[in-house]
Amino acid sequence: MKLGLIGSGALGTFLLEKLNEENHLHGVTIQAIFDERKKSKAKLGELSEQYNVAAYQNLDDFLQSGIDVVVECANIEAVRMYAPQIIAQKNLLIISIGALVDQVFYADLQKIAKTNNQKILLPSGAIGGLDLIQAAKLSGNLQEVVITTRKPAASLVDANTDREQVIFDGLATKAIEQFPKNINVAIILSLAGLGSNDTKVKIIADPNVDKNIHSIQARGDFGEFTLTIENFPMPSNPKTSYLTALSILASIKSLLDPVVIG
Repeated sequence: MKLGLIGSGALGTFLLEKLNEENHLHGVTIQAIFDERKKSKAKLGELSEQYNVAAYQNLDDFLQSGIDVVVECANIEAVRMYAPQIIAQKNLLIISIGALVDQVFYADLQKIAKTNNQKILLPSGAIGGLDLIQAAKLSGNLQEVVITTRKPAASLVDANTDREQVIFDGLATKAIEQFPKNINVAIILSLAGLGSNDTKVKIIADPNVDKNIHSIQARGDFGEFTLTIENFPMPSNPKTSYLTALSILASIKSLLDPVVIG
C-alpha cells in the first residue's frame, strides 16, 4: 500500500521513520509528501532525500502520484482546505480532528466520501474504549459519557501552581471551544458516542503529574465501564502522546489485515 502524507512535523517524521526506514508494516510505504507552502520547500527536499519519498507542492499532482491512502498529520487548516478534494478521490486518515467540530463540514465530508465510495479514517489517538462506546450507542440507549483529563499544570496554567485546579467542567462543545489544542480526546469521544452537546468533560491541571491521564466513564443499558489511560509523550515531541502516533500505525494496518479486531 502506497501512502501520501500531509505534514512534516513530529507525527509525519515518525511515520516516515517507521514505514520507510524500519519497514514496520511490511508492504506499506509513504510514497509522496505534500505541502504547498513556499517556506516548506527546503524541508520537503530534505525529507525527500532522506526517506526516498516524492515531494509535491501541488495537490492535484500529489493525488495523481499513485498513492492509495492520504494521511493528514498537519493541522486543522489543512483539513479544511484539502479534505473535500482528497476524499473525492482517496481514502483519508485525519489526525487534526478539531476540524470536524464544524458539523456542517463533517456532514459534507461524509456525503463526499459516500458518493465517491471512499472512507474517512479517524484513529483513536490518545484514548481507548471507542469500540465500546460505538457498540453501546447502537443500542439506542447510551445514557452518559464522561471524560476526565488530567494534565501537567504547566501545559494548562501557571507553572508555579502547587495544587491541582479544575479548569473546566461542562459539555464537550464548550471544552472544544476553550481548549482547541488540548482536547482532541473529547472530540473523538463525542464523534463516537453522544455528540459534543451531550458528552461531559472535566479538565484538571495537576502539578503532581508528568503525563496526560484520561479517564472515560460510560453508562447505558449495556451496563457501565471506566477506562483510564496514562500517556507518555513522544520522545521527539513532548506535546504529542506516543499512543497517538501508534494509533495511526494501527489504523493503517487495519486497512491491510484480513481480520479486523474491534
